[in-house]
Amino acid sequence: MLSDVTTPQDLDDRFRETLAALPAAERRRDPADPVTDDAPLTGAQVLDLFDAQVTSRQLDLAGRWLRSFGEGFYTIGSAGHEGNAAVAAALRPTDPALLHYRSGAFYCLRAAQVAADPTLVTDSQPSADPNQDDDRVRAVGAERSADSGSTVDGASTRAPEPTADPQVSESERDGTEPNGAANGFAAYAEAARDVLRGMVASSLEPIAGGRHKVFGRADLAIVPTTSTIASHLPRAVGMGLAVERLRRLDSAGRRTGAGVRVGSGAGATHAPWPPDAIVVCSFGDASVNHASATAAFNTAGWYDHAGLRIPVLFVCEDNGLGISVRSPEGWVEATLRAKPGIRYFSADGVDPVRTYEVAAEAAAWVRRNRRPAVLHLRTVRLMGHAGADAESAYRSSAELAEDLDRDPVAATARLLVDAGVATGEELLARYDETGWQVRRLAEEVLGEPKLTSAADVVSALAPRRPVRVARAVADAAARASGPGAGARAEAFGGKPPELAGPMTLAQSINAALADGMLDHPQMALFGEDVAAKGGVYGVTKGLRDRFGAARVFDTLLDETSVLGLGLGAGLAGMLPVPEIQYLAYLHNAEDQLRGEAATMRFFSQGAFRNPMVVRVAGLAYQEGFGGHFHNDNSVAVLRDVPGLVVAVPARPDDAAPMLRTCLASAAVDGSVCVFLEPIALYHTRDLYTEGDGEWLAGYPEPGGWVAGHVPIGRARVYRVGSADDLTIITFGNGVRMSLRAAAVLAEEGVGTRVVDLRWLAPLPVADIIRESSATGRVLVVDETRRSGGVGEGVIAALVDAGYVGAARRVAGVDSFVPLGPAARHVLVSAEAITDGARTLLAR
Repeated sequence: MLSDVTTPQDLDDRFRETLAALPAAERRRDPADPVTDDAPLTGAQVLDLFDAQVTSRQLDLAGRWLRSFGEGFYTIGSAGHEGNAAVAAALRPTDPALLHYRSGAFYCLRAAQVAADPTLVTDSQPSADPNQDDDRVRAVGAERSADSGSTVDGASTRAPEPTADPQVSESERDGTEPNGAANGFAAYAEAARDVLRGMVASSLEPIAGGRHKVFGRADLAIVPTTSTIASHLPRAVGMGLAVERLRRLDSAGRRTGAGVRVGSGAGATHAPWPPDAIVVCSFGDASVNHASATAAFNTAGWYDHAGLRIPVLFVCEDNGLGISVRSPEGWVEATLRAKPGIRYFSADGVDPVRTYEVAAEAAAWVRRNRRPAVLHLRTVRLMGHAGADAESAYRSSAELAEDLDRDPVAATARLLVDAGVATGEELLARYDETGWQVRRLAEEVLGEPKLTSAADVVSALAPRRPVRVARAVADAAARASGPGAGARAEAFGGKPPELAGPMTLAQSINAALADGMLDHPQMALFGEDVAAKGGVYGVTKGLRDRFGAARVFDTLLDETSVLGLGLGAGLAGMLPVPEIQYLAYLHNAEDQLRGEAATMRFFSQGAFRNPMVVRVAGLAYQEGFGGHFHNDNSVAVLRDVPGLVVAVPARPDDAAPMLRTCLASAAVDGSVCVFLEPIALYHTRDLYTEGDGEWLAGYPEPGGWVAGHVPIGRARVYRVGSADDLTIITFGNGVRMSLRAAAVLAEEGVGTRVVDLRWLAPLPVADIIRESSATGRVLVVDETRRSGGVGEGVIAALVDAGYVGAARRVAGVDSFVPLGPAARHVLVSAEAITDGARTLLAR
């Protein structure tokens, strides 16, 4: 029967043979009784686990069937990992979960839990109207008293109660058992339909809408993850840190029956999970070696060692293989046991009762202590990595047969039969009924609509609602000059920034961050050296003293973790503003932006979002300091990320309104913004001559915020002379150099308009076209590189619009930035801009 590759037919035949061979127990056991004399689960509850496992198994078989005639697009299944249903049973349905792609049984079990008691959560599925508010992700449930630490179950997650384990006190029991009604496939039908819709890319699929096959649903507190290599683990750590920080907020006006309410200003929101929730994230054994996993474990342990609490349960599902690469015997256990600050638990996923016991113990420990733990769950992998995986190339028939002997669904069936809860024939009937129902659903979803246009695909990517953002800025101004005026004056020591005189870029950003912290009580500022030191350039100086260490804090030196903390905090209802100390350091962690941040709305149709403003010190031209790591002009990786907002303020009077726009956009639209701050301009004071002070600017009082509002994707134009002869399009350091060059050209009778893009993504295309057409001569000054630089996008925009005038580029050389004076040979200069303009004008 067993072939070189374990096929769906093999697996189905073997399961049937196993059940047929099971001898009936001498007596029948009441399903309401413990499944064995000392088990914490009743027979009915184990039947629920069996039904969840069987539903997952039949979904895997259906996926292969759909693929066989070209109608299914995803065949990575959960066969062999169905023991994770017991992990789901040990958790509360309001515990947020980020799931590995072999989590079918977990997903089915949780869906059944919520279906059995829909009062646990409220509907938070995305609206079909993209203009509707996105603050829909809400969950209700247990509310923990901030003073006593007791738990009041507003909506019970369990029915009925299991027999108590005499070795565990009532206060230590997690109290979350699987749905007690053994009602067969009906409890799992909705989950099965979700999964099948994902397989066939149906636009009716409830989380990603046909964009990807993921396990996720807002009303199940399951956050979609699209990576298979643990890139979601740093986010999980961030979620844990945020949940705990929000839980510890004082109770004055910040708690409701639905969870934790944070703030009353712009973007005030509810934390979407109960305050005593724990975060669970699952991943495969091969992923334990990935840098993202290492970063997450290290960060969780680092914070634990520092005394900060992070209630995260990592679940490593260990089948011994990463596609074809074996995990060395004992390596995963040794690695997980060695993680400092992380409690280790282990179980064999083939044994549902023991898996439940250990998972419940681990969850209770994390919930009680608010500390991280890892559950090492041993599993097997059946039917290969995916449909196209030829296991015969790297596994023997004997090894495949050994895994089949450890089929967790068969093991659960064996437990039920041995206990007298059911016969093999009865369980086979449940299996067949589930299979028939899954196949029926598969045929139904085949006829459902698919995404039919590019507009459909990108509709959920990154909504832009500039009117609402502008209104949020106006509301912030009204609060700052009205009811919040006293608190603002106190925060600034009685001297608000508008009375401080002309400011540098760094000072303006500092003041705008302070105003942001005042208006967004859920805002947190963090990164390397941002708190005690105030940033390596002093940009965050004094903010920790004003707003406290809970909102302005230093992190460990790991960019993946810094961004992961931001991702998790945003998902938990905060407004995170992480800092990456230098642009060059971002490249160590850019997938946290590309693969995690930018995809969240895309793969959840807006049901989940991660608002975030990432401050990055970058670009070149530092004098007397630098080299590549401190003078980095690589921005192509940011401009390539769909939906990402990239802002580059050049002047102090742009920095504050642009930062306010980014904060408002994050709060209103859930935008992910990168605020790229030119290091060389932080403390610049002069424009043309030493002491002229023309690069300084006053900070506007709140009454001027509306008039000075800078929408995303709008440029700024400077007119020098007649402004009729030449258009220079630039950004960042290029603005100052171009204005200096324009002054030289003005002495030669040339009128120039200098266009500061301000936004690199989305580019201000309308402004580019208008200002270019006004002169018919365009010089693009791009301080990044000629290949992959911003200038390529500007030229492409001109070509696409049918621009027929003259155009020329002055750009950085395709080189890393060297140390010292050698940098001048590869970077753009004011002299090169002047020469380029003259060449263009001579045509």
